[in-house]
Amino acid sequence: MRAYLAEFLSDPRVVELPRWLWLPVLHGVVLRRRPARSAAKYARIWTPEGSPLAVHTARQARLLREATGLPVEYAMRYGGPSIASALKKLPPHARVVPLYPQYARSTTESIRDVVGRQADFVEQFHEHPAYIAALAALVQERPDVLVMSFHGLPQRAVERGDPYRVQCERTARLLAEALQLKPDAYRVTFQSRFGPARWLQPYTADVLTELGAARTRRVHVLCPGFVADCLETLEEIAIEGRKIFLDAGGGEFRALPCLNESPLWIEALARIATSA
Repeated sequence: MRAYLAEFLSDPRVVELPRWLWLPVLHGVVLRRRPARSAAKYARIWTPEGSPLAVHTARQARLLREATGLPVEYAMRYGGPSIASALKKLPPHARVVPLYPQYARSTTESIRDVVGRQADFVEQFHEHPAYIAALAALVQERPDVLVMSFHGLPQRAVERGDPYRVQCERTARLLAEALQLKPDAYRVTFQSRFGPARWLQPYTADVLTELGAARTRRVHVLCPGFVADCLETLEEIAIEGRKIFLDAGGGEFRALPCLNESPLWIEALARIATSA
């Protein structure tokens, strides 16, 4: 866990602070405290097969290989299997598909840093019709409020021109249209803050508190920015988010699954990966 966090938090795309300022804080403070807390969170969602994110991603790669007949390998931006090791198993000029539907410099561009500017690269698919249809299929019952929770991003990244928030809101709007939701039937929120800086708002935890305090009868949470269940969806939303909502006085809480291995998502991924 410490090695993973050191690699992740050392990426200048992830923490956009001067290295002389950030690295002493990272190694002197953060990496002495955060690994144990993160390990405890992972312990709550670990499966007999291992990390849910790794399990779902490996299955997605296998199903995509079967659906397209093409060689497919999966990789993790941090940890393993590495992007470099995956690319070695593929033909030259293989297409790289970052599984981040909405573009952000701290995610998508960080992968491009590794594969190079000349790579055949899918930059985003936040409004792809097949992706939206696959998301809509996850919402099989209508709650009083559907919370669409996206991973957060420091506000300063958007102020510097990052299109992430616009793309999240575009995804949410298209999904709401596909589900025929009225404006008061869904909320767009942002989760997973890190550090003291101001991040994109409204924060998911604050909205769940508000909805609970309003005695909202049924709230379901969908995470459109995550294509596979992981720590952020299974622990932060399904466990912590549920507690926040219920403790505030809310009624039924349901954390909807991510796209994972749903047939519509594999079909969408095949279209995204093979489109010209």
